[in-house]
Amino acid sequence: MNLYNVYPLFDITPIKGEGSYLWDAEGQKYLDLYGGHAVISIGHTHPHYVKRITEQLNKIGFYSNSIKNPIQSELSDKLGAISGYMDYQLFLCNSGAEANENALKLASFASGRKKVIAFNKSFHGRTSGAVAATDNPKIVSSFNTGHEVEFIPLNDKEAADKAINEEVAAVIIEGIQGVGGIQFPENDFLAFLRKKCDAAGSYLILDEVQSGYGRSGYFFAHQSAEIKPDLITTAKGMGNGFPIGGVLIHPKIKPWAGQLGTTFGGNYLACVAGLAVLEVIEEERLIQNAEKLGKYLLQELKSFSSLENVRGRGLMIGFNLPENLLGLRNDLLYKYKIFTGAAGKEVIRLLPSLGLKKKEADEFLEALSDALKNSKQ
Repeated sequence: MNLYNVYPLFDITPIKGEGSYLWDAEGQKYLDLYGGHAVISIGHTHPHYVKRITEQLNKIGFYSNSIKNPIQSELSDKLGAISGYMDYQLFLCNSGAEANENALKLASFASGRKKVIAFNKSFHGRTSGAVAATDNPKIVSSFNTGHEVEFIPLNDKEAADKAINEEVAAVIIEGIQGVGGIQFPENDFLAFLRKKCDAAGSYLILDEVQSGYGRSGYFFAHQSAEIKPDLITTAKGMGNGFPIGGVLIHPKIKPWAGQLGTTFGGNYLACVAGLAVLEVIEEERLIQNAEKLGKYLLQELKSFSSLENVRGRGLMIGFNLPENLLGLRNDLLYKYKIFTGAAGKEVIRLLPSLGLKKKEADEFLEALSDALKNSKQ
């Protein structure tokens, strides 16, 4: 049987990982500054993470659903304490798309409304509701969801003021747009959305699937605006590669039996993976490291005159490439053995482990400098 070929793949097969590095079958070493779309939050095969999962496998393994699982409570308490959302409720699922799907359902249930406001260049996943709130014609054209979604420009208060009214169930916005090219909602715009949602009785959903879990130098990127959303979605870095997602839910939203459901969400292994990630983030002060290394990388990247619109927060960084440098990402991978990400042809994204070391950042900067010099010759 052939694999269903919908992903363009690099012809590289990693067989080993450690920290910020990967090795392929030929023993070639690569610096990983992308981490599988921000999934590898604490580094490949972190010893504490491996130990915690191995211990759980030797106890009960995977089991999930319809039983009492005390590790779920451990995870929710730890997440609440570290994130600053101890009074919220947690629904566990398997992915960011599923988290966003459930957040949209909860907003609709709680408000009795169907309309959703989303933002230009947004990306919220590939389930039907998440796709409906995604501003990407290539993806959306393959679905017919029937959801009533209005897209407005990011940071446009006038457009938001007109769009958010008593018919709107939810406003969904990314803490930092990832697939959209590392674009930032301004703090005063987030505060404006909070005020408008309160006035309209609408629910504010912060999609922190990619920008959360310490990546921005805050636990959640929206915390720079000092607001509290009604619903917060998270996934990617939550399990350091193990599939897990979650919705943090304001206490004003009340659950009822059968309201949401999941087969694999909150299973033992996923919860232990999530706990291990939080323990490492706390013990190794990785949020502080993300802030420090992010500032350093931004400062150094801005010194390269060939790069355009260098921007970022913490270890979520993007920059634009001029036409003559559109091959830079492939050069970094094949010539310098460094993985980076992209948002379209012209934007390179950096989403390394939050445990990135300065010497690793310098290794990238030296390779980038060399690649840019060679591109001019």
